[in-house]
Amino acid sequence: MNQSAKAASPSLLIIGTGFGGLGMAIQLKKAGIHSFLMLEKANAVGGTWRDNTYPGAACDVQSHLYSFSFEPKHDWSRKFGLQPEILGYMQHCVEKYDLAGHIRFGKEVASAVFDETENTWTVTTTDGDSFRADIVVTATGQLNQPAWPDIPGLESFTGRMFHSARWDHDYDLNGKNVAVIGTGASAIQFVPEIVPRVKSLSLFQRSAAWVLPKPDRSFHRWEQALFRRIPAWDRLYRYLIYWKNESRALAFTRFSSLLEIFAWQAKRFAGSEVNNPEKLRQLIPDYKIGCKRILISNDWYRAVDQAHVNLVTTDIERVTENGVMTTDGALHKVDAIIMGTGFAASEFLSPMSITGRHGMSLNQAWADGSEAYKGITVSGFPNLFILYGPNTNLAHNSIVYMLESQIRYVLSCIDSLRTTPGTAMDVRPDRLRAFSATVQEKLQRSVWDSGCQSWYLDKNGRNTVNWPGFTFTYRKATRQVDPDDYVFLPPPR
Repeated sequence: MNQSAKAASPSLLIIGTGFGGLGMAIQLKKAGIHSFLMLEKANAVGGTWRDNTYPGAACDVQSHLYSFSFEPKHDWSRKFGLQPEILGYMQHCVEKYDLAGHIRFGKEVASAVFDETENTWTVTTTDGDSFRADIVVTATGQLNQPAWPDIPGLESFTGRMFHSARWDHDYDLNGKNVAVIGTGASAIQFVPEIVPRVKSLSLFQRSAAWVLPKPDRSFHRWEQALFRRIPAWDRLYRYLIYWKNESRALAFTRFSSLLEIFAWQAKRFAGSEVNNPEKLRQLIPDYKIGCKRILISNDWYRAVDQAHVNLVTTDIERVTENGVMTTDGALHKVDAIIMGTGFAASEFLSPMSITGRHGMSLNQAWADGSEAYKGITVSGFPNLFILYGPNTNLAHNSIVYMLESQIRYVLSCIDSLRTTPGTAMDVRPDRLRAFSATVQEKLQRSVWDSGCQSWYLDKNGRNTVNWPGFTFTYRKATRQVDPDDYVFLPPPR
């Protein structure tokens, strides 16, 4: 690509076609930048909403807010979107904004290497293809690598075994004895769906979850018509949802005592749904509410209370050829094991190998924990921008709102780069350190630091996942790049 072409439109690679990747691509096109490719490891778009097709898969953020602000959908069927409908919305965005020609399917990225002599990135896929670009935007998300538990004997099991994020739709669960390991956000959705079908269910719970009722219902046709005919009402509805959700940040990050109201509500809800006193005792967590992800469901407690559901809280010792053995010596014989064990959320950009300046790998840079300036850029890795990066996850609002903030920031960085073709920008280490220190200091005052073990924490016990504040403060902080935060590497001679 010649220098004048670079000035008009730098070449970009976007890794991933979930909400982050699609949103980035659409905004690039709106900005008049068309020289980009999207690399997708699967054969379809959708990210986590393509992968998670388990029964009952749905979102726990309201539909009107879990969608792009610039592309409202007026005919959501429910207040909280179901997986097929959310995936359909994303496919609609691909079609409307003509993104298909930019996507290369079946291209799983193996490595990305920065060339200091050319200020370019070389991205290599697992099938051996290579792509060169001035800028790389990763949009792989935090929930793309299923976490398998480290349990001895998994390979010895002779029945059917699969992870909820890779649901085996060919396997008929009807009349089967089934084990579910894990009681997190996925299990709380699929367990009530499979309980009526299975002969027995052994539900292995390491720690209970705080569960609140889900304020969900179908939209009436007249409501959908109102959203469609009066766009201002659609915007106002979204605005009201946003501020209702945003207000909860106070409880998570500053005044965790406010969460006790929700704890009382959860206990009351459980007491009204669960008749078995022993199960009720086991279903009430022993940690502070909010320390782990708070879940919402209207049928979880009722499902677990069924007589043919065995709630097992004894630790698992190993898996045998025909079941799961616990540390008390009991063998729970099953035909199938379903892992509801979530994702390796703190292993950002895994398993890709990324090499920046001076031959440093991202794994080396993050040896003590993942960190990025504003969750987006990392020192030593010029022109690499991470969407949904370290410490940008939320417990109270929509990640799509955060992604749109990050996308705006990346576009601002691209504008800075376009002024001098061939330039690369590298965030100053002192700015990154100061930002990370502030984030970690705020996290220590949050409910997530109240002593429980959760997927928010990495192997060192450091919270590298959550944003410790309001989303509107994050949006303000990412509204526009400050060039003083970066070292601009001159173009090659």
